[in-house]
Amino acid sequence: MPGQDIKLTSTSYIVLGLIDLRGPSTPYDLKGLLEQSVANFWPVPHTTFYAEPDRLAGAGYLTIDQEQGGRRRKTYEITPAGTDALRTWVQTAEASSPVMHDEGMLLVFLGADPEPVNRARIVWHTEKLTELEGYLDRQVKANGPAGVIRSLIAGTMYHRMCIEMHEKLLALSDASAE
Repeated sequence: MPGQDIKLTSTSYIVLGLIDLRGPSTPYDLKGLLEQSVANFWPVPHTTFYAEPDRLAGAGYLTIDQEQGGRRRKTYEITPAGTDALRTWVQTAEASSPVMHDEGMLLVFLGADPEPVNRARIVWHTEKLTELEGYLDRQVKANGPAGVIRSLIAGTMYHRMCIEMHEKLLALSDASAE
């Protein structure tokens, strides 16, 4: 493989997977696709995400086509080595355990009034549910990739479950106030 030998990370696989799904992509394309898909269940710091395509290109997993004039925009495309690495990783079916990372729950744990935290979480999860249902509807109508549709179904189910959880936590707060 040309270039440097690198360790592939979850961010590496996200970049490879998004380019594999979409085709040749600019950093702007990737950012938009990330925000509408993977970032809903796997947040990636933008600085890490923006640096990753060049790192992958240096290792031979992507090619770069950069405009010679104007904005000198870069377009990345997955190489056969990138496709092989992605397929090998996807076929492992090994994933780390999920982690709940909710600052609202941390606030409640440390003594915050649970009512405003839970009410705010219900609003946020309801808005996110609406957003994901829109993405899901568009993907189903477009006969989108099965993996994308499945992840959107999981996302909508997750947000419904979170709404239910926060409603129950609010009921506990109301019961203890009586």
